[in-house]
Amino acid sequence: MSSSTELLPAADARKPLAIGVDVGGTTIKLGLVDNLGRTVGYQELPTETSRGPDDALRRIGDATREVIATANLRLSDVACLGVGAPGLMDRHRGVLLCAANLPGWNDFPIRQQTELSCQLPVTYVNDATAAAYGERWVGSGKDCHSLILLTLGTGIGGGIIIGNTTVDGQHGLGAECGHIIIDNAQNARMCGCGRTGHLEAYASATALVKRAEEALAAGRCSSLTAAAVADEALTPKLIGQQAELGDSLSRELVLETARCLGIGITNLMHVIDPDCVLLGGAMNFGGHATPLGREFLQRVRQEVARLAFEIAAEKTLIDFAMLGGDAGYLGAAGLARESQLEARQR
Repeated sequence: MSSSTELLPAADARKPLAIGVDVGGTTIKLGLVDNLGRTVGYQELPTETSRGPDDALRRIGDATREVIATANLRLSDVACLGVGAPGLMDRHRGVLLCAANLPGWNDFPIRQQTELSCQLPVTYVNDATAAAYGERWVGSGKDCHSLILLTLGTGIGGGIIIGNTTVDGQHGLGAECGHIIIDNAQNARMCGCGRTGHLEAYASATALVKRAEEALAAGRCSSLTAAAVADEALTPKLIGQQAELGDSLSRELVLETARCLGIGITNLMHVIDPDCVLLGGAMNFGGHATPLGREFLQRVRQEVARLAFEIAAEKTLIDFAMLGGDAGYLGAAGLARESQLEARQR
């Protein structure tokens, strides 16, 4: 939870309450959330993937009970739990099929094991879908009926919300926005999934660093060269810093990333026709708070304006997400809440 987020006193919380769990490769975030999307309790714990999923679920159960007790509440005061995790999923069976950053979790019955560990009804969703729902519920997309979220990091995650419905797909591959094709040339860039031409191969943090390395190897003049000589790792943060200091290559790389995102976003807009498209994840170059972040966003918008149907370009909001690392657990809690409401109405 961001340091600026204040916990809501349990006495002021609006019921029903839900637990949201965001499982990442490094950290698990767990929040107790009220019916208006406000955080009543929060805890982080290391994922420690080497200890396996059963150990992680045991610790999630312990953290759930601790967060509830710290708020002076009982387990019976909480209606449900939502768990978001990365990777391919069989949502109908509640099974995490595989996730690159969760080794040892393949074919893991995450919904059933979470229910056993936490003793609550569980809704299981993809982590990017959870983040997208969080942004639509209480974030940048709160006034939007339909929303696409792209999470920019090592790869590119995607979440699509239409009304209160998540786009999951028949085979758990819905909203894999990072793997739409933006280049069908024979020599298109290789994506981390092993296929070519995908958006992730052009606009992720991994892709940005790879293009920087290629440019330096080709002899391009840049202040990044000094960093490479000093064995300082090339990262999106370093590239962004050098761009802000006036390095022309770094700025070119950042804006080329934005251009590629604009191509991908246009493709998604022409399929979904959403109210808004939000950019989340760690690679936002400072967002609205920095000139580079604002220029990055403007370049995305310019490319969309060049390629998209005019009415879509004019009416679709394209902006940065606002919830940061809180979006996942908030959205997981919100989706669990929706599942409970739907179950009561059947």
